[in-house]
Amino acid sequence: MPTTRIATVSAPFDRDLEAGFTRIAALVAQARDAGAALLALPEAALGGYVSDLGGSAAPPPAFALDGPVIARLARLAGDVVVTAGFCEDADDGLYNSAVCVNGDGVLGSYRKTHQPLLEGATYAAGSTVGAFDTPIGRIGMQICYDKAFPEVARTLALDGARVIVSMSAWPVSATDPHPDPAQDRWTRRFDLYDRARALENQVVWVAANQYGSFGSMTFAANAKIVDPGGEIVAATGQTASMVTADFDLVADIDAHRSGMGNLRDRRPELYGALTRPALLAV
Repeated sequence: MPTTRIATVSAPFDRDLEAGFTRIAALVAQARDAGAALLALPEAALGGYVSDLGGSAAPPPAFALDGPVIARLARLAGDVVVTAGFCEDADDGLYNSAVCVNGDGVLGSYRKTHQPLLEGATYAAGSTVGAFDTPIGRIGMQICYDKAFPEVARTLALDGARVIVSMSAWPVSATDPHPDPAQDRWTRRFDLYDRARALENQVVWVAANQYGSFGSMTFAANAKIVDPGGEIVAATGQTASMVTADFDLVADIDAHRSGMGNLRDRRPELYGALTRPALLAV
């Protein structure tokens, strides 16, 4: 059966765009040499993330979706499908965005819809969620805190995504960090979300994350690939590295869905509360 090799990374990216592109070029070459058809880079891979989430940090450099920076990323991607996060300069403001490219140009884009703490002081919130077609099949993208909202991944799966790429700048705990980042409570939450979203939607889940420190944040690393049964099949741990895994994106996913079909067996008529404004106290 045909297989698709998927690669994801934990890697550091900051305000030095040229150094970032040098790193991206090396990662794309590594993925290509490994036979990967898809490479996931972290949230804010182009220009870095905000230095803190207190609401007063200067925004990252911003780039137009149809501008030269994204075009440069597409040229580097060539025959590899590459996803990466960036700060999008749009007519109505700045967005924490993700783009999917190959040598043909932009295949899809997404604006982060859920914002933690005071991230909204820097970015506007996106308002659409949807999958799109690529040379490896139909995929979806989400960014960091979005993984805490199962509705996002479910929407992508129902829109036909068999691969969901989750790009993050996910930190360890800021208030009570564990001496071992692998045991940090925020690292554990990162892993739990990744496994749960893969399992409940029976999709291949590809999580990329930032590595190291930037501003006030130290990142959890641990990029990973999760199979449709919620099992982690490859992970970087707390290292700056790349991992790969192979899937038949038709047969493997169909096999998981043929018995307990989580999408097939839904009862949408019962879920009206999901589309009503939240009434819970905050």
